[in-house]
Amino acid sequence: MLRRHWIEGQGQPLWQFRSNPPRSVPYGSVHVFNPLSDLPECGPVDAVVSLAGIVPGKVAALSMNIALGLAAIKCARALGAKHVFLSSSAAVYGASDSPLHEDGAATPASAYGQAKLDMEDAALGLAARYGVGVTALRIGNVAGADALLGRQRSRYTLDQFADGRGPVRSYIGPKEFTRLLQALSSLACCGADIPTRLNLALPGAVEMADLCRQAALPFDWHPAPAHALQSVVLDMTRLADLLPLSPADPAAIVADWRADRRSA
Repeated sequence: MLRRHWIEGQGQPLWQFRSNPPRSVPYGSVHVFNPLSDLPECGPVDAVVSLAGIVPGKVAALSMNIALGLAAIKCARALGAKHVFLSSSAAVYGASDSPLHEDGAATPASAYGQAKLDMEDAALGLAARYGVGVTALRIGNVAGADALLGRQRSRYTLDQFADGRGPVRSYIGPKEFTRLLQALSSLACCGADIPTRLNLALPGAVEMADLCRQAALPFDWHPAPAHALQSVVLDMTRLADLLPLSPADPAAIVADWRADRRSA
């Protein structure tokens, strides 16, 4: 997604792959290395963006997220980077009826959320020792990389809660996600003061049922299990203080997602 939408002229990206890189990239250069065991033969760089992570259902243990976070900090130190952006998750927060602010309590409701929170803490500790700036990006749902629009099926199933509604989440489309990540990277390269924990999504709550309707995806309801979280909505005040944000709109998010699929 990032390679498809990265804007030329706003920083020279170095794209990292563990293996089998594409033959070409729209913009930037490709480097192949395993961040857990190797350091890249390139640099210096101004910022490192690490989107690597272990999600539930993979063979690797969720605790591997800590090793990946620390590897990004070590890579930054070796390449002289001023700042590191780490891929965390809205899952670190747990359940709440109110928008989730970075300064609020983080009480993960899942092992995945706990693993991401542990990664944040470990990486922040190492970065402080190395004198490297770091921001844990608590990312909402990215359309097309999420559990809804990111999975093609003939019919979808949504949890239905006691009020008759389905899941409500913070969302962002692929192109808008790339724009914000690129803008944050540019700010870091200029030495801007960026918070150590930062929510990343569009302001406002999005009902997954509305996304299905906008995308013309047929879906059925089923009773939400006891452990399901109805609302995970991020407070976007902190990011809005840094960058201009458009309100979350299901139609615009679906249009962004469709445009990304066409360009894939």
